[in-house]
Amino acid sequence: MSNKETTLKEKFKLALTSTAKVISDDFELNSKSSDKKKQKEINQIEIEDLNNPSDFMRLRAETDSAALKKKFSNETIYRKNLPSNSSSRSLYNIAEKIRYEVLGGKMLKGIEKNFNENYVQIINRKRKDQLKTKEDVPVAEAFELYMLKNFHQIKLSPLTSRMLNFWEKDFEQSIEKHKKFLQENMEDQNNYSSRFSKILEEMDIFQSDEDDEKREENQDQGQDNPSNDDQNKDKEDNKEENNDQETQATLDADYNVDEFNLDEQLSDDEPDEQSSEQIVQKNIDNINLDYKIFTTQFDEITKAENLENANEATKLRKTLDQQLVGFQDVITKLANKLQRQLLAKQNRAWEFDLEEGLLDSSKLPRIIMDPYNSLSFKKEKDLDFKDTIVTLLIDNSGSMRGRPITIAAICADILSRTLERCSVKVEILGFTTKNWKGGQSREHWNKNSKPKTPGRLNDLRHIIYKGADTHWRQAKNNLGLMLKEGLLKENIDGEAISWAYNRIKKRKEERKILMVISDGAPVDDSTLSVNSGDFLEKHLKKMVKFIENKTEIEVLAIGIGHDVSRYYDKAIKITDVNELGDVMISELSSLFDTKKKFH
Repeated sequence: MSNKETTLKEKFKLALTSTAKVISDDFELNSKSSDKKKQKEINQIEIEDLNNPSDFMRLRAETDSAALKKKFSNETIYRKNLPSNSSSRSLYNIAEKIRYEVLGGKMLKGIEKNFNENYVQIINRKRKDQLKTKEDVPVAEAFELYMLKNFHQIKLSPLTSRMLNFWEKDFEQSIEKHKKFLQENMEDQNNYSSRFSKILEEMDIFQSDEDDEKREENQDQGQDNPSNDDQNKDKEDNKEENNDQETQATLDADYNVDEFNLDEQLSDDEPDEQSSEQIVQKNIDNINLDYKIFTTQFDEITKAENLENANEATKLRKTLDQQLVGFQDVITKLANKLQRQLLAKQNRAWEFDLEEGLLDSSKLPRIIMDPYNSLSFKKEKDLDFKDTIVTLLIDNSGSMRGRPITIAAICADILSRTLERCSVKVEILGFTTKNWKGGQSREHWNKNSKPKTPGRLNDLRHIIYKGADTHWRQAKNNLGLMLKEGLLKENIDGEAISWAYNRIKKRKEERKILMVISDGAPVDDSTLSVNSGDFLEKHLKKMVKFIENKTEIEVLAIGIGHDVSRYYDKAIKITDVNELGDVMISELSSLFDTKKKFH
């Protein structure tokens, strides 16, 4: 191999690593350290050939996939939902891989293009000598084609279409009715993987195999003979122990199937994140000891687009836009002011044409034109402005009906657009109940002899109007749904704060800000009629104080027409809803001036 070829491979390898850092949000991958335990690195990327464009494409796609796994796939959740049926585990692994790749494609069009082109190449390279029966096509191979077709939207070739045809009816029979749920829950790994696990466990093609295996096993061990029960129990115990070891080995192999493992190694003296989370969770559990919930089976967490059809959502968005016209100029000026302040704080300066650092993507075209051109890197000189996420939690109670909820929706809309332009992620959440007067929870309580002090007694509805990784343009119609007739009911603030906290704490951004917009105390007639009058208030106060004093998350509350300072340390009261835009933007701007001191 020539020196020039070796240099090209090393530089391309460095480029792949830089790309993985950006995608995975882990800028310490491959960081150099004298202590090997502190090194965070991609396993050695073996670049055998770079003879044609397909080699570059394959390596880019594989690196993108591994980086997205690190960003979007939680190993604990993966293992928790792993099917017990060993035959379906390979399919479960494929389903998870497709999930985080699809999320990556939505995040960056370049990633989507890499996957599409690479999968098309893989499909076109497939060759089969004969395709006569199902036995000629491995189920895992067919399942991957099914997932590529339905979730990656990859067009199959005539040959791969024939391969899928042998199995497609089996897959459709089990998955079709869940397809909408799976596509809507791509961002929620637990919802997605637990549903897929259940689907695969119940899939007929595996049921028969498992039943045959068990039947043969029982016959071999003499299970039909009752006198052998004790002996068989001992055998089963030993077998179960061996199976557990095999299962763990299989599990490890399944989860780490990617060629490039991006899992970081923690040194002994680094903080154990898991134990910290356990301490925090214990504190939350203690807070909830005095807070009873009669039942959660009727609660709902839903995306806003599921509340109404697309046509109605578009109409409501137009209504919101009409309301926006009245004070467009004022809010636009405020938004521009905030944008100038934030951009000024970012203070970014770059050094270009370096030998190492972040890959300078603006120089990539010259590599594509001539692979022997040198790669160019850049490094940030200074970055005072920290990576930030803002969660807007909006009270969707009946008392917000009319002007207050309209202004809240408009300001959420403007803030989302403004902060997005400043590279600040924004999540917009709402909270209410599904029903007045307790709904199904109350009915359930009535049928169970009405036990005293049952705790919270209504059906929660928590709404995701805009996810943090969803662009404003994709979610703008959702914000109009706050104006939906009949949506606004009761408000149980403590559980809503807990929900918003649990979402934002999982984010990787360094700076986390939770802004609550409410018009007063938590109120739910059904709950308060059968519990103490301060039942909901006490829980709200405890939850807020915990977040303010024991976590790194910064909390700001805006009370519309009511003073909410008895719940929140940092609270602003506005008497005129027209002030909301000014207050939200100015207070948010002041938050960016100082960072919360967390001990």
